[in-house]
Amino acid sequence: MKRYLSILSDMELKINDGHYRPGQKLPSVRDAAKRYGCSVSTIVRAYAELEQRHAVYSIPQSGYYVVDMPDGISNAQDDGKIDFSSAMPDSNVFPYLDFQHCLNKAIDTYKQQLFAGGDPKGLSQLRQTLVSHLANDQVFARMEQIIITSGAQRALEILARMPFPNRKETILVEQPSYDNYLRYLEMEGIPVVGIPRKAAGIHLEELEQTFKNGGIKFFYTMSRYHNPLGTTYTAQERKAIARLAGKYDVYIVEDDYMGDLGEEKEFDPIYAYSRTSHVVYVKSFSKIIFPGLRLGAVVLPERLFETFRAYRGHADTSLLSQAALDVYIKNGMYERHRHKISSQYAARIRALNDAVYRQNGEGWVALSGVESGVYVQFRLPQTVNLDRLLRRLAERNVMVVAGKQFYLTNWLEREKFLRISISQVKPEKIEEGVRVIMEEVRREIGR
Repeated sequence: MKRYLSILSDMELKINDGHYRPGQKLPSVRDAAKRYGCSVSTIVRAYAELEQRHAVYSIPQSGYYVVDMPDGISNAQDDGKIDFSSAMPDSNVFPYLDFQHCLNKAIDTYKQQLFAGGDPKGLSQLRQTLVSHLANDQVFARMEQIIITSGAQRALEILARMPFPNRKETILVEQPSYDNYLRYLEMEGIPVVGIPRKAAGIHLEELEQTFKNGGIKFFYTMSRYHNPLGTTYTAQERKAIARLAGKYDVYIVEDDYMGDLGEEKEFDPIYAYSRTSHVVYVKSFSKIIFPGLRLGAVVLPERLFETFRAYRGHADTSLLSQAALDVYIKNGMYERHRHKISSQYAARIRALNDAVYRQNGEGWVALSGVESGVYVQFRLPQTVNLDRLLRRLAERNVMVVAGKQFYLTNWLEREKFLRISISQVKPEKIEEGVRVIMEEVRREIGR
């Protein structure tokens, strides 16, 4: 199954990136089997899947040909911009046709439930499906622990407002961290303090002292594919965080909203190491399918469940979207799409790393050392004027995001960096974009 998915993803990548152009004939089944070193039946299956997705069409006695991309689906960057700033998923890989099929199937399957009030915890069939789906990521939970929310952000806001059994009030956040959540906490006047997180990880002794003496309600963390660093905690760090949470009665809110976009194997989240039910696991489905879906899930310890329900209030998620997601996961489309998009993003990360290696001879830019996911940190010398650098890059049609917005307003120990996102940039534009960044960094340092 994994071999088939790898071949299918590679074929789709070649079609989306223009290696195979509209109207072009694909290699024969036998030639493709030789290229990939697999059986003919595996290629036949991959071509049939591509045809079902309307990516190719077949002509009897002739072969398979690439179809034109429908108008409005391609996000080809014909405006000349090289976009390293956007965190939106690549619309070229949105599963439009697959999800349309799932919507139609959901209406047929769940038509009576869709027009009723529904369970405020979420569609029961989806919650049950998520039990096995989450178990694949080593998140073992009962259906009774899962609540469906209108995205991960909604769950995080509820957790920030509600009281916790430890009767503590302060939220601890990594610095840097998810900027929208930091702004929410500050605007709402919720007590919040920071702890440094570098590309190399977190200082566990400092974390322990903060847990012990800081009156921490919960520690908000992105254990893998961190925004904006792109990094993942080591297994040792994840185990230690889980242990310290139980020792000092501090909860962990583990935001795994980027988890499906990476290729790292055998990742066990902090949740898997908790022996004291001190971890809340938050997951989003928007980044893997498309943002408009606005569906997330939160796995709660039993002692938090009823409080979360009370603070959430009425259900705020579309039953039709929930039903379609249930169908999408059950029939294997989610896993196939996850494999496809994570492979494409990993290829872009590798291209980015290679480009920096070739063009960073002076070593002015330090990378965060990630190989999959969406984000890479370009750490810069402290002498660089970030505002001027961003302005000059924009003048040359290279869009990036400065790292300063990912810190609390009163946080003084800020690293200077650019957050580079590869989700929207075309692979063939990566080399040029890195070259422009390096030229402007040199110009800044040489002032």
